[in-house]
Formats: sequence, C-alpha cells, structure tokens
Amino acid sequence: MNERKPLNVLFLCNHNTARSIMAEAMLNHMGKGNIKAYSAASHFSEKEHIHPYALKILERTDIDTSTLRSKSWDEFMQADSPHMDIVITMCDETEGEVCPFWQGEPATAHWNYPDPSRFVGTEEEQFNAFSQAVRTLHNQLDLFVNLPLDTLDRLALEYEARLLESKMLESKRFPAEV
Repeated sequence: MNERKPLNVLFLCNHNTARSIMAEAMLNHMGKGNIKAYSAASHFSEKEHIHPYALKILERTDIDTSTLRSKSWDEFMQADSPHMDIVITMCDETEGEVCPFWQGEPATAHWNYPDPSRFVGTEEEQFNAFSQAVRTLHNQLDLFVNLPLDTLDRLALEYEARLLESKMLESKRFPAEV
C-alpha cells in the first residue's frame, strides 16, 4: 500500500496570536492526517502569546490546543524544517511583505481575514468577533480540505487556494468587518 505524505500548509500572520493559530489548529483537526498545518509570525515577539479568546473558541469546538504556541517564521527556514506545499498569508500586512525563500518553492495564496483581536467592544462582543472569525475560517477550510489535494500539482494547488479567497468574497460569507 502506497501511503501519501500529508500536505504541509503554513499560515502566516504578523503576530501569530489569533487567525493563523486558529487556522493551524482547525486545519489539523479537519485534515484528519491528510494535511499537516503550521502557523508562524512575520514579526514575532517573545512577549506575544496566543489570544485567550482564540484558545477558548477552539476548545469549545473540541479542537486540541495543547501543542499550540506562537512562533516565528524563522523556525520554518531551517534545514531540518518541514517542506511546505503551500504558504497562505492571512492579513493585509503580510500579503505585501517580502517573504523568505521557502525550500521547494511552495504554492502561495492570500486569504484576507480581519483580526478579531483588534475588535474593540465589550468582552462578549470581542468573543463574538472570534466566533465569527472561526465560522468564516471553518467555511473556507472546509472547501480547502475537500479539494482533490492528492491530484493537484503546485500550480493547480496555488490556483485553487487563491480561488477560494475569491469564492469567499463573492459568497458574502466573508465579513467586511469583525
């Protein structure tokens, strides 16, 4: 029996405290071993930690958070780092950034998500912003995991991942603001 290696996906945000962390946890849960998701920050600081609402909403949906931690994209540029099949930026700030050279020239895509940690309001409203972000992200990740990933080459994977952003925008399931 020929066992396929999992598709490696790296989600990038500026700080790796909310969106990219949630995407990593959710995709690992939804990918059921066929996908291995990672996340990292382009502007990492040892002082930053995962937002408590990100952890709370993931735990409420029975997603394991025990191994999650904020980390720098530098971890994924080491010789022994996992080879990424696709790198997905998740915020406007990282979309235009000069990214490092990734081993193996992975596919790239940009999925723009408002940062729920920047939402200003009551605690309940802030938590609701995270809930909305998770629902929207779940919809997009559900489309991603249902792509015929084992048949897509790098260019087709890049095309399909980028098309998912357009589909989310067109369907209006993607909130203009959180």
